[in-house]
Amino acid sequence: MSDHIAYALLVYTALQIFVTIGALKAGEGSLLPYFALIVLVLAIIPACRRFEARWNSLTDREARDPALAPACRRDCLLLWGIAIGLPFALTGLFKVLGLLFA
Repeated sequence: MSDHIAYALLVYTALQIFVTIGALKAGEGSLLPYFALIVLVLAIIPACRRFEARWNSLTDREARDPALAPACRRDCLLLWGIAIGLPFALTGLFKVLGLLFA
């Protein structure tokens, strides 16, 4: 799970930068990157730490238990869904808020 979390954070950060830069080039508000950074620090990192804590507390023997495979697969899919989807969702949300309050 540690590898998934590390790579998911890299993908999330790269997508966040790519999507945010795209929004800034389109003329959106300049506060967007700061809100994105706040979300990264306040939401993403603690969420990843929870994923890590859940799986890091297992012994090697417990981690090899086939009964845990569906839970691991579910957590990996959730983690990757968040890492890939959240940058687009955040940018969309900030764009909508920018339109509403502009």
